[in-house]
Amino acid sequence: MTRITLDAPVPAALADELAKRIYFVSDRITDFTLIRSGDTVTAVDVTTQDAAAADLDALTRKLHLVVANDVLSQRQVEPKVVWRSAEGGAVRDVFPELLARGVAAELGEGQIALGEPVLSLMDHLDAEIRALVLDEFDAHEFRYPTLMSAPALRRTGYFESFPQLLMLVSRLHGDVDTYRAFLDTLTGGDGDDGGDLAAALRENTGDIDHVLPPTMCFHTYHQYADGPPPAPNTVVTSRGKAFRYESRYRRSLERLWDFTIREIVFLGTPDFVLASRARLMERAYALTESLGLGGRCEVAGDPFFLNESAAVRAWSQRLLEMKYELRLPLDDERDVAVASFNYHEQFFGKSFGIRDAGERPVFTGCAGFGLERLTYAFLCRHGVDPARWPAHVRKAVAR
Repeated sequence: MTRITLDAPVPAALADELAKRIYFVSDRITDFTLIRSGDTVTAVDVTTQDAAAADLDALTRKLHLVVANDVLSQRQVEPKVVWRSAEGGAVRDVFPELLARGVAAELGEGQIALGEPVLSLMDHLDAEIRALVLDEFDAHEFRYPTLMSAPALRRTGYFESFPQLLMLVSRLHGDVDTYRAFLDTLTGGDGDDGGDLAAALRENTGDIDHVLPPTMCFHTYHQYADGPPPAPNTVVTSRGKAFRYESRYRRSLERLWDFTIREIVFLGTPDFVLASRARLMERAYALTESLGLGGRCEVAGDPFFLNESAAVRAWSQRLLEMKYELRLPLDDERDVAVASFNYHEQFFGKSFGIRDAGERPVFTGCAGFGLERLTYAFLCRHGVDPARWPAHVRKAVAR
């Protein structure tokens, strides 16, 4: 354990912003504790992979950079709550019970296998969201490929805003000599299978022209790039896997390396996009209450990282209410965002060349529901045993 004293104390209101970035300071950090004095954080105790070899000066420099650039430059504001529900009763973390019952299995950090009845519950919750989107907005539905081209993702601005979350796809160079060299390194040149896999991959890969998508809506913008959407005001929905590298993962379903998302994208005029987002939020509140889930929806911001305008962009998001999060409790002390509702103005219309009949960039908005998180919040409220679930959910899942 090494204590790093901060150049300037971090107000308690920004402690969460500091905490969510510390693991990205260095991949050598395996644990940390915020040291508080009164209403400020004055230091951070960090545990590293190899304490003897840890470069304290380098860790200190990196931590101070992140604190100054991404944390202290943010304004301190209490999240504005736009909706709150008193539905529901006691809530408790059921992840240990899921493991004990064999319903969930840990396959690696941030990688959880799920079985029944959780799978059917997750599909049912997704079907509820899908049905309300199709009924309310007459949405077009698509199933997108998992891979996305790196140039397409670059048009979203994701590389500049969230480099810490990127997931890249590499492959062996397409050449016989490369394949031979790979096999030789892997087998040690004598056919043995005990060669160094990491070295074999590192020495023979490098073509990174595709990425794993961090969300589904980027596929929709790519789909309509450099042209008009199919109608002046268009709604698209999709379900797929999203991937974000979080450096460290909590031992539960609340933060996964890859997760399933139901996405809804609005393209058109600003009035249409904003009105559609508001309607979807109201329908989401109603669905939350029908499921007996107490929670709240509040103004939120994205975790911009190491970007010179990170603090300004985060503050603008909150000030203009560009992003809302629907948050549901997991136990008495913590909750999780199960959905977000976003307004992008003309950002994606401009960056992807999506234009209306008058050749103006369209306005866009999107909403994403994290299905594992929503299912997990439901289980933390109602328990793992289907016999305790609301009757209409139990009946639907039992079909």
